[in-house]
Amino acid sequence: MSKQTYRVCFCFRRRFHVAASEAPDAVKSMFDQYSENGTMTVDHLHRFLIEVQKEDKASKEDAQAIIDSLRELKHLNIFHRRGLNLEAFFKYLFGDINPPLSPTPVVHHDMTAPVSHYFIYTGHNSYLTGNQLNSDCSDVPIIRALQKGVRVIELDIWPNSKKDNVDVLHGGTMTAPVELIKCLRSIKEYAFVASEYPVVITLEDHLTPDLQAKVAEMVTQTLGEILFTPGSECLKEFPSPESLKRRIIISTKPPKEYLEAKEEKEKENDSQRGKGSADEEAWGKEVPNLKSLNSACDKDDFDGGGDNDEEDSDDKSQHNEAPEYRKLIAIHAGKPKGGLKECLKVDPDKVRRLSLSEQQLENAVGTYGNDIVRFTQRNLLRIYPKGIRVDSSNYNPLIGWSHGAQMVAFNMQGYGRSLWLMHGMFKANGGCGYVKKPNFLLQTGPHNEVFDPKVKLPVKKTLKVTVYMGEGWYYDFPHTHFDAYSPPDFYARVGIAGVPADTVMKKTKTLEDNWIPSWNEEFEFPLSVPELALLRIEVHEYDMSEKDDFGGQTCLPVSELKQGIRAVPLHDRKGERYKSVKLLMHFEFI
Repeated sequence: MSKQTYRVCFCFRRRFHVAASEAPDAVKSMFDQYSENGTMTVDHLHRFLIEVQKEDKASKEDAQAIIDSLRELKHLNIFHRRGLNLEAFFKYLFGDINPPLSPTPVVHHDMTAPVSHYFIYTGHNSYLTGNQLNSDCSDVPIIRALQKGVRVIELDIWPNSKKDNVDVLHGGTMTAPVELIKCLRSIKEYAFVASEYPVVITLEDHLTPDLQAKVAEMVTQTLGEILFTPGSECLKEFPSPESLKRRIIISTKPPKEYLEAKEEKEKENDSQRGKGSADEEAWGKEVPNLKSLNSACDKDDFDGGGDNDEEDSDDKSQHNEAPEYRKLIAIHAGKPKGGLKECLKVDPDKVRRLSLSEQQLENAVGTYGNDIVRFTQRNLLRIYPKGIRVDSSNYNPLIGWSHGAQMVAFNMQGYGRSLWLMHGMFKANGGCGYVKKPNFLLQTGPHNEVFDPKVKLPVKKTLKVTVYMGEGWYYDFPHTHFDAYSPPDFYARVGIAGVPADTVMKKTKTLEDNWIPSWNEEFEFPLSVPELALLRIEVHEYDMSEKDDFGGQTCLPVSELKQGIRAVPLHDRKGERYKSVKLLMHFEFI
């Protein structure tokens, strides 16, 4: 890199010098402290790993392995036969071998507790390729979701046009269907490529009994031995993810007529129409939290449940159902008759799954927040996007997670800030798709009290974040991508998504005309519930006349953040990692 020319008009051009990446002053100071005569030996590096990087178990062999990994940089004359010079040390810090999370993802949570003790990576309408109204239905988004570690796949099953087979589609819309058998075969093939922990298929059933029988045969023959079927009608307690490794589980409500289901779905969509705009900015609206939501209304707002989980006590529907189909259901979904208070009652003799829309959850947490937490200690709660999100946008997952909801269902094609939080949460625990809930969400006090995310708690720890610099845009973007007339003007946004008391975003200054911005700014984030905190990082390019341009993002679980100076790779809007774009940052818990 040397000089770059931008055309301003037909007869005038501006030329800018493009500097090479250089270690920040803090890194130079650190090198001086842990080196001698301009050389960092194995012993020096070992001490740096322990004292600065907080890698207490680091050995001299680990330090030597880092030095050996840099031998490809021989042209830098980095060794002096004994160690690293400043340039090599900087290359190590800003390299792929120094990530903010463990470089070798390992499942390290206890996986022997009941499934209800885990947050589970959950998809909504997993078959849709785009919006909720007229996009194609396909097995391709299902495959992509499974490859990324998603563990809950939702399928809406309907009779085909001839009423003799079963399609997957979003009912009441113009979405083009895909055959159920194709989706089942793809699920079987890709279920365990990213994780060996169980996959749950949630079925939204709109079938007649004869087609339910056909589905039972289809599922049994396609999935074979990997299909988990319970020995009894209802489970008294959910099995553990460990015991269900490489098994596929079916979850749906007890069967009933599909036309009745369609009416329920339409009723919810009609009730929510006109409540607000679901459009997002190019990279997603700022994620709202409980502080910014209207206080919950006292009424349940529970009629017209949208996901059609309501149990039918009518004996007639039970007589019409296909018994083979019912035997497939390992996780029973259902809403008992009555209001939300009734639905959240915990039955000591059986466990079940309940579904609420995001709107129902937001309205319920003010009045029934404690009941929701108690319910999710034994039972499964699934949250799904409200009906007006026809563009497949998403919502704030922390509201569900902070109340113990295991299945916060997202449109995996709905790229934006909400989905980035979802990606961040499930980077934890080796990316296996199951994250153990914090103990405080599973405990009940002597007076039956439970965790309340709205209550401000004392600060447990403070995360200090230093944003040193960034690089890589020069290689990954055309030189006029951000600005046709000059190099980009970058700024970074850093913050926390978590319980309301911890949620905040902060911003660096904007550095003009610089492909390699060096901000060198420090931020502190007091955390009252660090177990639920996600570190949000974004880079944008300031534009005076239009909306600021997107320059990359990532989201990291604070519970797994490695301390010290780290190279943080950034991702595009879809969550795909850029080849070169990254930030050099320092993380420290104080």
